[in-house]
Amino acid sequence: MIPRAALSKTLRHFSSSARTCVHISHIGKTPIPIPPNVTITQSQTSLEVKGPLGSTSVPLESYMKLAYPQENVLTIAVEDAEVKKQRSMWGLTRTLINNAVVGMTEGFTVPIYLVGVGYRAALEDDPRGTTNGGNGQRLNMKLGHSHNVYVPIPAHIKADVPSPTKITLFCTDKHLLGLFAARIRKWRPPEPYKGKGVFIGNEQIRIKSVKKK
Repeated sequence: MIPRAALSKTLRHFSSSARTCVHISHIGKTPIPIPPNVTITQSQTSLEVKGPLGSTSVPLESYMKLAYPQENVLTIAVEDAEVKKQRSMWGLTRTLINNAVVGMTEGFTVPIYLVGVGYRAALEDDPRGTTNGGNGQRLNMKLGHSHNVYVPIPAHIKADVPSPTKITLFCTDKHLLGLFAARIRKWRPPEPYKGKGVFIGNEQIRIKSVKKK
C-alpha cells in the first residue's frame, strides 16, 4: 500500500482551466518620446519623420498599430503578438522609428581609432570630386600596407580628423553610418596578438598569447 504522502507526489495533477500565454516585446512596448521640433506623418505603408536635420521614412507593416497616449509620446503595438512574424517586427519597427527620431534631431556620431605603429589618417580633397556620389573629400590612411589607403567619403557622411589616429564620423542615418565605419575597418581589422588595427568606438578584443615552440 502506497502512503498518502508518497501517492500525492507520484500522481500528476491536471487543470481544466485554459492556459494563457501572452508574448510581449520588451523593446516594442517601450514608448518613444517625440521632441516638439519633430513632425511625424503616417501613411498606410510608411512613417515619415521630419526634423531639424532633414526627413526620412520608416516602412510600416499593415499589422502595426501606432497610438499617442500622451502628447509627444508614441507607442507601437501589433494586432496579434502570438504570431512570430508580428512579434519579431514589433521591436524592430520601434527601434527604426526611434533611430529616425534621434537621427533627425541629434544625429549619430562614431569615433574610429587607428592603433598601430605608423598608423595615420588625414582628410584631404578628392581629385574625383563628387562624380561618384561623394562629398568631395576622402580619407588618406596609412595602415601598414605598402601603399596608402584612400577611402572616398559619401555625401551623407561628415568626417573629421581631430588627431592623426582618430577619425570622427557623423550621419543622420545610423545604418549607413555603421556600413561606412565597417568599410574603413575592413582595411585593417583588429588582430588579437599585438592589438593593432582599426577600432570602432569602444570595440575591444581579447589579446592571445603567442604559441612558442
